[in-house]
Amino acid sequence: MNASTSGNTDKVARKAAYPKTSTLVAAWAAPVMVVGGFGLLSGIPIVAVLVASLRNGRSKALRWWSGALTLAYATPLTMWLTGPSEAPSLTKYMDTTTTAVLTAAGVATAIAHQVVRMRSTDK
Repeated sequence: MNASTSGNTDKVARKAAYPKTSTLVAAWAAPVMVVGGFGLLSGIPIVAVLVASLRNGRSKALRWWSGALTLAYATPLTMWLTGPSEAPSLTKYMDTTTTAVLTAAGVATAIAHQVVRMRSTDK
């Protein structure tokens, strides 16, 4: 194996290690949707981020961040669906603290994905 082939192999391995652009967009879309008043629909990018981080076996840190975001989302969702709530939507059910915690978890997860992506491409 010559040096150019080895360099290409390293580049391919690094590219497989970092999150895809679609995952990064989904990670940033989740907190924006929560703040924008689309609490229930924000579950779509949250699930996309969780699935992408579980499929990428190289970065365990992203799994933890994505899991924390999913837990932060699943808790109010479950309470809204199972509780005796009169709120017509998840966004109206969540109080300011819950919205802030979910948004902070989303931003932290998006930053973690961004950092992993930047570190992978710098090598």
